[in-house]
Amino acid sequence: MNWFPILLTAHVILAASLLAPSLALPFLLRRHPERGGPTTLMRMLSAMQGTGSVVIGIGLALTGTGLVISLGTEILAKPWLVVALTVYGLNLLLAAFISRPGLRRLIGLANADPEGWRRQATRVRYAAYAMAAATALIAFLMSTKPELW
Repeated sequence: MNWFPILLTAHVILAASLLAPSLALPFLLRRHPERGGPTTLMRMLSAMQGTGSVVIGIGLALTGTGLVISLGTEILAKPWLVVALTVYGLNLLLAAFISRPGLRRLIGLANADPEGWRRQATRVRYAAYAMAAATALIAFLMSTKPELW
């Protein structure tokens, strides 16, 4: 049996899932929380952002290793993959050190300071825009596999 399609599908889903909370929550929290409680989707993304990140990260590492084994280690020398992995790593750093702490602060400001909440929400959304652009670049590189150098 050829495991490559299964590994690739699982890998892409896990890679997207690791960034999904930081990409989607800033827009789902667009309105001030006093106008309505969290939806099921918001609660699920919040759970993914917490302990779910470790499980997803382990799955991502395992499927990535499986892909490298099935394709051969020479794939790691491809410039498009090096650039895509670098951008993905930077995207994860942005999520871990800017977006996720910003989301935590945003949730903490829910009822305390409406003006502070709006300012924090704007900052978190700008980080999400940058992450979405980086994710689009990664998708482009992985889909087209351009000759970069």
